[in-house]
Amino acid sequence: MALEGKLTLLREERKEDLPLLLELRNDLDTQGWSKTLPPDYTLPMYEKQFEGREFSFDRYDGRFVIEHKKSGQIAGNIRYYWLDPRMSVTIGIAVSKSFWGTGVAYDAQEILLHFLFIELGLRVVRLWTHSGNVHAIKLAERSGFQIAARRRQSIIKNGQLFDNIVMDLLREEYFANHPELTDELPPL
Repeated sequence: MALEGKLTLLREERKEDLPLLLELRNDLDTQGWSKTLPPDYTLPMYEKQFEGREFSFDRYDGRFVIEHKKSGQIAGNIRYYWLDPRMSVTIGIAVSKSFWGTGVAYDAQEILLHFLFIELGLRVVRLWTHSGNVHAIKLAERSGFQIAARRRQSIIKNGQLFDNIVMDLLREEYFANHPELTDELPPL
């Protein structure tokens, strides 16, 4: 079952999605940071990862394709990983340049945050980026994320040095940004 927002659906990855996901991963503009360099991922690598996923009721990660509702086009992907149940998780997003500035990334991020805070009952959501990724920082700040840690000059991308940035959003901050929602979990 897909998670639905105003502009997007977050649905399961399908084998036919892999070429676009590969393109996003190998594009230096849509990559989140230089940890994934060099951009030399191949379709067989993605197919192996896709086919190698095992079913488990104890999921510590989730990968979704961002589908634009109006056009039906794949706009990108969003995921969560490093899940510490009931405590924290890390998220990542990559959106095709043709959807930049359309609100698709924000909509997808908000859908995932709703799922993580409401359905999984998490206390904190984190993301990693670098100081040169202004779009990612602004997108995160729009949802209420704050810079939690900075490792200065630890990323090299396009021959430039950038700070590695960790941003986080606490449960109480999420609900303060969404007064239409009620936090049903008791405070710790």
